[in-house]
Amino acid sequence: MPRSVGSGRIGRLKKSRKGLPTHLRVLIIDTQEPRTMSTTADLVTALKKELKTAQMTYADLAQALGMAESSVKRMLAKGDMPLSRIDAICRALALDFADLARRVADEQPLLKELTHEQEKAVVADKKLLLMAICVLSQWTLEQVTGYYRLTDAEGIKYLAQLDRIGIIELRPLNRYRLKLAKTFRWRPHGPVMNYFRDHALLDYFAGGFDGLGEGVLLVHGNISRSLAPAFMERMQRVAQDFAQQHLADQKLPDREREGYTLLLAMRSWEFEAFASMRR
Repeated sequence: MPRSVGSGRIGRLKKSRKGLPTHLRVLIIDTQEPRTMSTTADLVTALKKELKTAQMTYADLAQALGMAESSVKRMLAKGDMPLSRIDAICRALALDFADLARRVADEQPLLKELTHEQEKAVVADKKLLLMAICVLSQWTLEQVTGYYRLTDAEGIKYLAQLDRIGIIELRPLNRYRLKLAKTFRWRPHGPVMNYFRDHALLDYFAGGFDGLGEGVLLVHGNISRSLAPAFMERMQRVAQDFAQQHLADQKLPDREREGYTLLLAMRSWEFEAFASMRR
């Protein structure tokens, strides 16, 4: 696990020279609508795919259900039926209902952004924010509770809340699947980024950037507006490389890893003190 942890403003974390938790460092560089539960129509669509895969005809299914073939066709075409009927079709396919629901969930579009209200809920509870940051770096529940002062019960509670929000899909044995797109980011002026601006940026830049593998570059210039997006794309690739390396190095022992924060930024900006001296 990372050796340096974050500011006491995030949960009850110990102070450190480097400021942010290692997993927050990955989250910052990766800077829709809430997920809804599977509808009956989604389940029926998935059932049709399973019937096709199993090469089970409507006639075969009708016989297994004790129904007329025309009734089965009409029922599936309408896309609406009670869960008891869906469960009966699952039994005919020798398919567990939980597996069907999981497949439906896996096909739901990944979130690129949370709503303002979802972010507000996350940042309102600092332990929930901490858990959200941890799952973005794909920490296990055991890693989180072993590193921070959270009980197993608290950890499970916060995982369940993240499941309801749509950040993860909670699975048996407290495992989870991240439901965020690779292009996921916090809302630029949303509650989470505002929290980081208020509590993290000054702490981050208070460092000397003079340690091994550390540095800060500040470059100003006037360039073509049409070329600015190309520079942003390059920065995004660097950020993705950093995040992928973070995941790849999880197999290394703790003593061989160090927590780093990579913060990439570019905007049209002039220092206020200089701007005030313009002619």
